[in-house]
Amino acid sequence: MSILERTRTDPEPVDVQVTADTLTVDLSDGRTISVPIAWFPRLVHGTAKERANFELGHFGIHWPDLDEDIPVEGLLRGEKSGESLRSIKRWLEYRAKGKKVPVKTLPLPPYMREFLKKEQQRERAARRKTKE
Repeated sequence: MSILERTRTDPEPVDVQVTADTLTVDLSDGRTISVPIAWFPRLVHGTAKERANFELGHFGIHWPDLDEDIPVEGLLRGEKSGESLRSIKRWLEYRAKGKKVPVKTLPLPPYMREFLKKEQQRERAARRKTKE
């Protein structure tokens, strides 16, 4: 007896429409998913211009002005935004000030700093070599 093994691939988004109450995503396999915009607070608080500025990727949709990413897989499973209320409040406070939320950076571990230092030295040496 043989077993048929199927590889699972999620369809890609091909178009997006955001209205005052609905997020609608057309998929490459012909399906259309519509969910309440209330599931995604950043979209709710975004302007029409910010909502219209999206980028389609292989796995989902990105709104750069709202710093929002929604994966197709999550939409297919009916998942709402997992962002905490605290995070949304902080984001709204920054928006009210006309700022973007800063991205926290962590210090590099010592081994990584050393690796990057060596890479920079190699790059400099390669540039000098090409100039000669």
